[in-house]
Amino acid sequence: MIPANPNGFRTLLITGGGGYVGSALTPRLLQLGYKVRVVDLFWYGHDVFGDFNRHPNLETINIDMRNIPALAMNLNGVDTVLHLACISNDPSFELDPNLGRSINYDCFPGMLQAAIDAGVKRFIYASSSSIYGVKSDPNVMEDAVPEPLTDYSKFKLLCERLLMDHPQVNGMERVIVRPATVCGYAHRLRLDLVVNILTIHALVNEHIKVFGGEQKRPNICIPDMVDTYVALLEADGKLIDGEAFNAGTENHTVKQLALLIRETLNNPNIAIDYVPSTDNRSYHINSDKIRRRLGVSPKTTIADAVRSLADAYRAGKIKDPMHNPMYYNIKTMQQLQVT
Repeated sequence: MIPANPNGFRTLLITGGGGYVGSALTPRLLQLGYKVRVVDLFWYGHDVFGDFNRHPNLETINIDMRNIPALAMNLNGVDTVLHLACISNDPSFELDPNLGRSINYDCFPGMLQAAIDAGVKRFIYASSSSIYGVKSDPNVMEDAVPEPLTDYSKFKLLCERLLMDHPQVNGMERVIVRPATVCGYAHRLRLDLVVNILTIHALVNEHIKVFGGEQKRPNICIPDMVDTYVALLEADGKLIDGEAFNAGTENHTVKQLALLIRETLNNPNIAIDYVPSTDNRSYHINSDKIRRRLGVSPKTTIADAVRSLADAYRAGKIKDPMHNPMYYNIKTMQQLQVT
């Protein structure tokens, strides 16, 4: 099966394709007919693609992407790079800042140059909506002044600038996506993200603890995140080259999320406790640009994400969710003693 990509792209390389989003994106791309090379250290196991683990068009490459010569060897014949790999979120980054910097930033110039040298046609970079910092504007758009508050978000922004300011890109199209917090069930599940955390506590303990509550958090369900990457892969280069796009679907306060989860699970016995918090980060992103430019509109809701987690938990697909380190980035990193 040849993919119906209007740009003629056939072979893709995904860094971090064995992670949370990658475990949902990779099967979708294989379904569409692409040849997919996944570069990952597979800290969370190799069997993260469900029924697609042994798909003939899937190549899993167990290398450290910081090894630029090894990465460069696997870029031959690649049309598009989707760079998802990073030490995700602030707490994981802060566990070992040197490790975080080495993966999230130090290797990026070499990776970018290797992609240019290999003749890659399009480079899609997964940044983060956290680069905006705290904004009073109720609708933070792509032209807002970035004010990153943490090293994680600062290095995301620095990579954006390296990507866009590179003086010799050899015609390679470059696009940035700034996702909201992803939620919902995937084969390589994370339970250290706000909607997923609150939902699993509601399911297991019938108890949700909310720290603060008035902070706004933008979210995007994992099927819509996958749709976003597919749209950026298939879009006319004239519409996306040199552009950044927010990717979010719903903006709610943490308190609203807790109430929505209890309502969605239809269990009035779920207790919600509110605890004071010093984390007052609050932001509300606007994703109209990608809707107008590419026609990407959300098809799922946070309630759908909650139901997907509940269905998986009740079906026994989420094993020992409160203690299994495989669902928590920090716990896995500590267990593996990664460097």
